[in-house]
Amino acid sequence: MTKKPETAAKASRREADPARVSRKGEKKAAKSAAKANGTAASGIDGEESRLARALATFSVDAPELPEIIDSRAYGSGNYPYTDRPKRGAYEEELRALQIELLKVQEWVKTSRERIVIVFEGRDAAGKGGTIHRFVQHLNPRYVRVVALDKPTEIESAQWYFQRYVAHMPYKGEIVMFDRSWYNRAVVEPVMGYCTPAQTAQFLDQVPIFEKMLVDDGIRLFKIWLDIGREMQLKRLHARHKDPLKQWKLSPVDLSAPARWDAISAARNAMIEASHSAAAPWTAVLSNDKMRARLGAIRQILSHLPYEGRDDRVVGVPDPAIVMDGRTFLERQAF
Repeated sequence: MTKKPETAAKASRREADPARVSRKGEKKAAKSAAKANGTAASGIDGEESRLARALATFSVDAPELPEIIDSRAYGSGNYPYTDRPKRGAYEEELRALQIELLKVQEWVKTSRERIVIVFEGRDAAGKGGTIHRFVQHLNPRYVRVVALDKPTEIESAQWYFQRYVAHMPYKGEIVMFDRSWYNRAVVEPVMGYCTPAQTAQFLDQVPIFEKMLVDDGIRLFKIWLDIGREMQLKRLHARHKDPLKQWKLSPVDLSAPARWDAISAARNAMIEASHSAAAPWTAVLSNDKMRARLGAIRQILSHLPYEGRDDRVVGVPDPAIVMDGRTFLERQAF
């Protein structure tokens, strides 16, 4: 159909009312923007739906990790970094910090100090790897790693803290707990291994127990390693595929994805009840293992008055990923 030519009168009206032309252009632009925003929102909603489905159907037995979980793993849990450290720079920095740890061990031996470091955290958060970097070059005669199995029948009949007391350091020794008495605050209640009353009693008693340790001269450090949900799934899937790491997968680890929210709630209640001036919690965000290991070591070194400390090496723990328990809880609210 041939478009009718514009009459002189109509053209005259258009030229006399430029605002009308402007309004028409604005409406067209607004309509285009709304369409674009709708398409973008639809894309975001679609991606979130795909993520929700991938999380709901996750299985370590799957041949491949879902791409959307893999792509989101590093930044999951509001992890503050997008870049990864260079391996060479990390190893150089780690070596310098491990030399400082050797100074700490010599100071502990000479001054007859006692140090306890408790490592807790999400399943697959990197507790074992972090502990390994701590003790890698230390003299094994003066450092112990305690990783207890489930209680024996006799231990189950004892005062709850009794079997942990037996592993406290003697003078001149460092002891590291790969999970600790805090099993009763997170793992046991979430898995149904203890009653709510037992957990409540534990949370009442643990500040008193820890104050007793500190008052007796033990230097107590408590570190919680935390990771994002997608990163946890990525690591669990990788462990299942690696014959050298399958031993790390316990029934508790395999059940962790389905209990994500319950573990979060138990963790928050634990930190709220047991973060104190005498025995504060330090949380380390560990989506990046290299940054987490360096951050955890720096946190310990920076709080020990050992001889010959090189403050240029020790520096300051990265506040973006290393924070006290209260700050960590505040972060969870956002």
